[in-house]
Amino acid sequence: MMQSKKTKFGFSSLSLAISFALAGTVVSSQAFAADEEVAKKENVEKIAVVGSRAAPRSIGDSPVPVDIISSDDLKKNGSTDMIDMLVTSVPSFNSRAQPISDAATLVRPVNLRGLPSDSTLILVNGKRRHRASVIAFQGGGINDGAQGPDISVIPGVALKQVEVLRDGAAAQYGSDAIAGVMNFVLKDASEGGSITVSQGEYYEGDGAATTIDGNIGLPLTDDGFVNISAQYKTADATSRSVQRPDAAAIADAGNTSILNPAQTWGNPEINDDFTVFVNSGFDINDNTHLYAFGNVSSREATGGFYYRNPQDRDLVYSKVNPDTGEKELLVGAINGDQSTCSAVPANVPNVLNTPEYLAMVADPNCFSMNQIRPGGYTPQFTGKIEDMSFFAGIKGTSGEWNYDVSAGTGSNKSTFGLKNSLNPSLGLATPTDFDTGSYEQVETTFNADMNRFVTIGGLEDISFATGFEWREESFEIGQGEEASWIAGPYADQGFNIGSHGFKGFGPESAGKNKRNNIGVYTDVEAYLTDDFLLGLALRYENFSTFGDTLNYKLTAQYIATDELSFRASHSTGFRAPTVGQENVVNTQTSIVNGELIQTFIAPPTNPLAAFYGGKTLNPEESVSYAAGFVYEYENLFLTVDYYNIEVTGRIAQSSQIDVEASDYDALRAAGVEFPELISAVTYYSNDFDTTTQGVDVVGSYSMDLFSGDAKFSLAYGWTDTSVDKFDEATTDLGKVRRLEDGIPAHRATLTWGQSWDDLSTSVRANYFGEYYATHADDTSDWGSETADAAVTIDVEVSYAVMDNLTVSVGANNIFDQEAQKLKDGTLGALGAVYYESGPFDYNGGYYYGRVNYRF
Repeated sequence: MMQSKKTKFGFSSLSLAISFALAGTVVSSQAFAADEEVAKKENVEKIAVVGSRAAPRSIGDSPVPVDIISSDDLKKNGSTDMIDMLVTSVPSFNSRAQPISDAATLVRPVNLRGLPSDSTLILVNGKRRHRASVIAFQGGGINDGAQGPDISVIPGVALKQVEVLRDGAAAQYGSDAIAGVMNFVLKDASEGGSITVSQGEYYEGDGAATTIDGNIGLPLTDDGFVNISAQYKTADATSRSVQRPDAAAIADAGNTSILNPAQTWGNPEINDDFTVFVNSGFDINDNTHLYAFGNVSSREATGGFYYRNPQDRDLVYSKVNPDTGEKELLVGAINGDQSTCSAVPANVPNVLNTPEYLAMVADPNCFSMNQIRPGGYTPQFTGKIEDMSFFAGIKGTSGEWNYDVSAGTGSNKSTFGLKNSLNPSLGLATPTDFDTGSYEQVETTFNADMNRFVTIGGLEDISFATGFEWREESFEIGQGEEASWIAGPYADQGFNIGSHGFKGFGPESAGKNKRNNIGVYTDVEAYLTDDFLLGLALRYENFSTFGDTLNYKLTAQYIATDELSFRASHSTGFRAPTVGQENVVNTQTSIVNGELIQTFIAPPTNPLAAFYGGKTLNPEESVSYAAGFVYEYENLFLTVDYYNIEVTGRIAQSSQIDVEASDYDALRAAGVEFPELISAVTYYSNDFDTTTQGVDVVGSYSMDLFSGDAKFSLAYGWTDTSVDKFDEATTDLGKVRRLEDGIPAHRATLTWGQSWDDLSTSVRANYFGEYYATHADDTSDWGSETADAAVTIDVEVSYAVMDNLTVSVGANNIFDQEAQKLKDGTLGALGAVYYESGPFDYNGGYYYGRVNYRF
């Protein structure tokens, strides 16, 4: 049994950062050296600081389930994206590709234990990480409307390890910890370093990616360290596309302006993706320690949008004649009188060679957008993500008390643009490239924490902690250039307003909104007997926008034998709606029944949203239960944990609500401009009550095999979500099914690592169970079905050419397991072959090589 013990500074249970012996921000430089020596031992016990505010303890002695993924484990993956690394390491952690998904293409949402990305609290060195400015408007059901942190900005080279707490922890760490906590521990060495060059591409010959990263540890006199990590990478786009039948038909009819393929489904192109992380610490004396860390990061991405058919895209190229019901070109009149322009039928093989079209073009008063883009067009979405953070603090001891005072700030800014688009309301004078504006998320945090050990009666070493947190969060929408949002002279003739595909943010949308909150907590943990651990946490928070909340958590662990222990927890939790969810504005192009529709995303209190039922957002509330056991015998380690999470008032993006012609007058009276040009509206609401339950199994076994050392690791997760209640007025049944079945109920990863003196291999089998597959978030019968289970195999071989030089080659999905193909009738209809909602990379097999030099 591992009892709670004081560290050099007497630290036990104040906050994650207080006990960061692993992060190198608590202990002295002598302790750093000792840790380095311990780390060299092959079977070093894994120590975690998340899950309990008592002293760091082994994951086997933790009263709640914690996974620890070492830096070496993260490297055994062809991808250098942190999300991909974690998907193969943590049960119940999932993410999906986002080929055509507006800003979510730039920042992929993730989910832990069946809950959205903003239900997992992200920490770096124990300090709260700011969330991304991107909101996932098409998040595959679970993540619709989620605004979580961008963990892909954290490079593996900067990390000592990642700690994943799979247990509700809002009462311990505050909002966003309903699903759990992920703590990214930065390297703290004061000497040595590494340089790594990786390159790979998909079997199809595209998506070539190059990554260069490095790390160096430097002494800060004899009493401190500065550890610097940097990464630079680029990646080409991929295409898993086929020519759309509608585009092919028009091309066959003689339109020579049609591209093949007209539209691309694939990964975006990534350029100039760089990040720098710095971690530092300094001992003023034996009782006082200074620390600071932060990052600067940036990347640019270019991805595709949907193809705009030159004869069948309403409000741009076409309209429906209300008298005949037939599709016609949308013809504009320069003099404002459309009746002076003759109708041009659009339900023909090629409108460009019809007499009606040629006559219209010859009339200087009449025009259509075909004259600018005769073959239609596919907008390209561009974005630049800039991310920075800085935290600094002082910690130490004063008498019997330990303290930690820190402050930090972080920001994430997304600047958006469109290429190859139009503002149809400007007519033939429209530009084709646009700067559409930006989102920026800024968070500032101050923490003051104290803890000590106390004795009450016969109980010794009771860990008592208390502290205070103040946080301010802001979300700002930056205005786009005028041409991207203005209603041009032809808006009242039925032409769409703004840059098509992603309307720019106008002055009515631009501005900053912010809120602040304070939190106060207390935490007590003690061994009531030598074998029974009991913990209690309470946290009170008050938000400036919607009031206060009080939450609690109980944890217990019973050590039955030297090999077997049982653990359980019960907690209440909450997740505050983000400032972005309360105030975001956007225009989204969605697919419903195979047809593109333009949807306006509005704040819930916006006149348009309020007209269709939008209300002020309230916090989500949760109740969690968990129970499991830990079994350790010689080289075998096994944990099995069951969890049950009930969430009420779950925040999600509503389904598209049609804007009816009968409502136009009332909407205008409410202040909505040009309601006839808005097909549908969606907003964020407390739509759902859900229950998510599951079982996580984590095991490992080490043995001598083939004259070398072998380690077998298993991570299995079963996740089941049921929607207990939802608002039928704002939610369709397809959205409910995505929440319940959108990710595989069963996920498993089995890894075999084998090593000899200079040679090591890793073979990983990934199992993905059945799931509800949707195409581009279309939940109609047209675009969805139940997808089959699949297995992918990853292989890596490494050889130490010299003591400090290692060469590795490998492949993810080495047997090129094909993703789920779209069903008959849907296959290729929108230029795609595979469902984009799959749990593994639809691009297929990926091979890579890597060279690592250590010094």
